[in-house]
Amino acid sequence: MASESSFDIVSKMDVQELTNAVHQTEKEIQNRFDFKGSKSSLKLEKDALTIISDDEYKLNAVIDILQSKMVKRGISLKSLDFGKVEPASLGTVRQRLGLKQGIDQENAKKINVLIRDSKLKVKSQIQGDQIRVTGKSRDDLQQIIQLLNKADLPLDLQYTNLKS
Repeated sequence: MASESSFDIVSKMDVQELTNAVHQTEKEIQNRFDFKGSKSSLKLEKDALTIISDDEYKLNAVIDILQSKMVKRGISLKSLDFGKVEPASLGTVRQRLGLKQGIDQENAKKINVLIRDSKLKVKSQIQGDQIRVTGKSRDDLQQIIQLLNKADLPLDLQYTNLKS
């Protein structure tokens, strides 16, 4: 008799790697010639990253540097939620980047619909900010993972806790 296999779908960002990417970005800003005398800075908070710079051009340059450091450290750019550019004090501009952690209800429902529409013999249930998928066949679970990887979701998904 085959027992139930299961895995969890989560969306978590490695905060330590993000911190390292922010520090590397700050170092590069200090050393680059085009940022000499610039008021560019990054501030990492619990659920957001605030970038301040002299103008939109330099702000975009800082974001480009940050994104390249994140990619090198294996952090998905889907983990960032870009806010709008707003004026800040002393003639600078500021942009707030939200950090996505967990699967929100709306995306969890989309994932559940994708799994249900696949017609595979698996069950999925939302458990807070993650989704548990169970089924008798490990092959079906593997197909669900492939299906979700191919789906163009606005989240970076990881698959944990595989039990068979």
